[in-house]
Amino acid sequence: MKRASFVVALSCAVLAVAFAAPAAEETRQKEGKGLTIYTPSQRSGQPVQYYQQQWVGGQYIQVPQGYAVVKDWRKMKLDKGRNVVRFTDVAKLIDASTVFFKSLTDPEGTYVVEQNYEYDLVSRDKLLEKYIDKEITLPPPADKDLPPLKGKLLSTIGGIVVDIDGKIHVNPPQPSGIVLPSLPGGLITRPTLVWLLDAKKAGDHLVKVTYQTNGILWMADYTAVTKKNDTLLDLSGWVTIDNQSGATYEDAQVKLVAGDVHRAPQPGVAAEADGMMMAKRAGAPGMAGFAEKGFFEYHLYTLGRPTTVKDNSQKQIELFSPVENVPAKKIYLYFGAVNVPWWGNEAYMDRNLGTQMNKKVDIYMQFQNTEKSGLGIPLPAGRIRVYKEDEADGSLEFVGEDRIDHTPKDEKVLLKMGSAFDVVGERKQTNFNISVNDHWMDESFEIKVRNHKKEDIEVIVKEVLFRWANWEIKAKSGDYEKIDARTIHFPVKVPKDGEATVTYTVHYTW
Repeated sequence: MKRASFVVALSCAVLAVAFAAPAAEETRQKEGKGLTIYTPSQRSGQPVQYYQQQWVGGQYIQVPQGYAVVKDWRKMKLDKGRNVVRFTDVAKLIDASTVFFKSLTDPEGTYVVEQNYEYDLVSRDKLLEKYIDKEITLPPPADKDLPPLKGKLLSTIGGIVVDIDGKIHVNPPQPSGIVLPSLPGGLITRPTLVWLLDAKKAGDHLVKVTYQTNGILWMADYTAVTKKNDTLLDLSGWVTIDNQSGATYEDAQVKLVAGDVHRAPQPGVAAEADGMMMAKRAGAPGMAGFAEKGFFEYHLYTLGRPTTVKDNSQKQIELFSPVENVPAKKIYLYFGAVNVPWWGNEAYMDRNLGTQMNKKVDIYMQFQNTEKSGLGIPLPAGRIRVYKEDEADGSLEFVGEDRIDHTPKDEKVLLKMGSAFDVVGERKQTNFNISVNDHWMDESFEIKVRNHKKEDIEVIVKEVLFRWANWEIKAKSGDYEKIDARTIHFPVKVPKDGEATVTYTVHYTW
């Protein structure tokens, strides 16, 4: 039976995308590393959880919730027959069940028979625990010319307890630290894969080892600058890679996967989905940026040059060249209701429900991700920060930010900026009639929008008809647009230093 490779995984379907190695990878003759990075995706109705707080080393830290597939090409000398190989410098957060080994020198005859993952790393507490009931050495105080003290270590709980010549010393002075004779067995300085490996061919082998590691993610960050009365914007994008996986990847070929890649949940761990998206433009002039292509039902982005991704660090790389003069539109939206409920099992008959008032008018920026607008590229989920130039000194001032989901080409991008200072709304219920026996309700509202700006504006008045599924507008002050089964929009023009009023009556039946 031919055995070209060994997979230590019971479930490796998620690796199929990243493990599919093109001929160029399989025929390479030199050592190196590759890194394909994934990022948590947006679950239905919930924001992306890029980080999670975890208790590490006596404190809470923000741990990236993404993961990566690491590809490591190394040369190793093997004897014919059985070999014991220690493969060090793997990521501390490696998932050992995903390891894939292949000898590119002898793919048909060299394979792994057994694998062990050793991760009992050296630490002060672990070292001392290994020396319980054994002899240790305590140097004398620095200001005294005395020989070192030797004694039996009794406990490390809450401090050091040592038996020295029959006397029990609790937390004895340790000015120069405790001296141990050797590194106890079982403790290692770096996470290590230990293989029992069978080689048909003796000599130097170039092997490829692939595995998954947690603790690393990539995110998209955009900067938009509005101009020309907020009718145009310039857009640029960057990738941020956050590596806390416990390994540094020197001169690695970096790839990013965009899309919602499903991962099977681990026992006792909530399911996660991963992925993101990117753009097809090259990086800065004279530098190899990201190249994008469709890959399965996702997007794959390959950086055209090697780069080093250090452990416990963040790296920024340009996502695409800045795009100028993208047509944009500023939208004012007034949603005056507060605490509007979702659909229930029966009609909402409480006349006071949904009558609490919000006065703030929200501001949005909208643009089309089309080729005509200068874009037409897949935009990954991420944060867009928006700035506006102060004409007095030419400086850029921050005016708001929002997050977008994965946005294919030819789709709209809508960004919430904040609430308008000089535009306010007022909403009140003017009438409410109900006949429980006849199964109907009538409700009337008056909505006013006041504009204290120096120019005319248009405001969308949003109303949610939540009381029951069957409704009909019986009277209205102007045209409206039905957005969905319970949402309508009234577009109104509000003059400078003026006011506009919307009135309507809705009839519910059940």
